Amino acid sequence: MRRIAVLTSGGDAPGMNAAVWAMIKLAAARGIHVIGVEGGYDGLIDGVFQDLTRALDGGGLAPVAGLDWLAGTGGTFLGSSRCPRFRGPEGRARACARLSDADVDGLVVIGGNGSLTGAHLLASECGVPVVGIPASIDNDIGGSTDAIGVDTALNTIIEACDRVSDTARSHHRAFVLEVMGRRSGYLAMASAVAATADAVLLPEQPRDAAETLDQLEDLLRRSFSTDRSKRRVLIIKAEGVPTPTLLLAEQLQGRVEDLENVSVRGIVLGHLIRGGHPTYHDRMMAGRLALAALDALSAGSSDVMAGWQANIGTRTQDPHVSIVSLSDMLTETDRLLDGTSDVTTMRMRLIREVQGVLAL
Repeated sequence: MRRIAVLTSGGDAPGMNAAVWAMIKLAAARGIHVIGVEGGYDGLIDGVFQDLTRALDGGGLAPVAGLDWLAGTGGTFLGSSRCPRFRGPEGRARACARLSDADVDGLVVIGGNGSLTGAHLLASECGVPVVGIPASIDNDIGGSTDAIGVDTALNTIIEACDRVSDTARSHHRAFVLEVMGRRSGYLAMASAVAATADAVLLPEQPRDAAETLDQLEDLLRRSFSTDRSKRRVLIIKAEGVPTPTLLLAEQLQGRVEDLENVSVRGIVLGHLIRGGHPTYHDRMMAGRLALAALDALSAGSSDVMAGWQANIGTRTQDPHVSIVSLSDMLTETDRLLDGTSDVTTMRMRLIREVQGVLAL
């Protein structure tokens, strides 16, 4: 293997740059040239590449100058996009031609389940081996119990919850705080436990809107009663729960107007969660997944991804990393989101066990 390409796709996640940097250094140490694809699958279709390694005068390869800042930064310096053109066979055929023209021996795709779906299609339609690395704050990728960016996103949410709780306790306020996650409630579930929230609303536990309001009103009345005298109530809501957060806060406020000095506010953290310097865990995991992905390419594997603490796939020399077929990843992702996966079942069992505790 002489030359590989790497692209980042879909929603950005803190740690993507760390994965690219690890890939550059590991490949250079093995004498493998790395080129970066700018702008995700759009850049691949248009053939927008940049060299990420350079030849040394004394022989061998090294990262191009000026990239040593990469590992500690959020976002993706290669850029990313949602690419409708890639969904059609003509767009993918053009992407395959660009890979062939660039004379690459392998492609590494870093992204979420949509991006890895694209990697699966490329692997079956191109003659170039393709390996994926899971990176998504939503943590909704089958075959990997964690993804690059999740830990950083959770730390950002926890800091926001702590700050909101400070002001809530000062004014007897209840906050409904929405976090990202699309159809997955993982960020909401994990942050609710860590931030000692009073309630969590998850798409995996669908409720009637009226029932939700009744339960939250009861929570507020109990929490702010003279018996409890709580000074703050924190309700974390997942993005995938259909009732708009600000509307829910407004409706709750209307239900508790009779409670003296109690107010309800809504906050949508939104894309704030995506940014920031990646944590130790995300940087460490990015490096180990990059190593496994490069090893897989070097061994001639294709249509696979490197998964973290996977419940499927084949273990690598790293006990935390497995090689998972992208076909199995897609099947497990569907099961993860429709609730039939063992991982989802375990998560829901755990949250049911602590939900009564959250409100204490």
